[in-house]
Amino acid sequence: MSRIGKKPVPVPAAVTATVNGQTVTMKGSKGELSFTLPEELKVEKTDDGITLSMVEDTKKARSMWGMSRSMVQNLITGVTEGYTHTLEIHGVGFKAAMKGKDQLTLSVGFSHDVVHTIPDGVDVKVGGAKQEVVTVSGIDKQLVGQVAAVIRASRKPEPYQGKGVRFKGEHVFRKEGKKK
Repeated sequence: MSRIGKKPVPVPAAVTATVNGQTVTMKGSKGELSFTLPEELKVEKTDDGITLSMVEDTKKARSMWGMSRSMVQNLITGVTEGYTHTLEIHGVGFKAAMKGKDQLTLSVGFSHDVVHTIPDGVDVKVGGAKQEVVTVSGIDKQLVGQVAAVIRASRKPEPYQGKGVRFKGEHVFRKEGKKK
């Protein structure tokens, strides 16, 4: 039995939840999100909230149960609070800039600028004294995390001097380097 899966997902008063077959739709102040559950699970709306259960006790159903409950919880968090990832750019002359609303340009030590196209549903802001802080926010947890990971992958932090793009609070393991 999944400890996470058997808990009902409470729906706040500010969120409108709709269950249509295998699709759960949440509508809140920030927008609307939906998730389609696998056929191994059944979903129903009760007084306690959204309840998920297995149709049949199989290995695949057990493995999907807790994950699907977490996905429904992420929908509620997304439409009420949203998700944010903050990235920091370390390095002399390294900076970020926005071109319009849908292009992020990074100057991170290459002979050319790295340009990222920002998808719909994600908001990117550049800040800091030297344009070294990039904030990625939106209502879809997966999309926000994916965009932040792609931006970080444009110049991962290197272990000798620590230059590159990293998540806020990320620890970069430093190496000592050559000795004479």
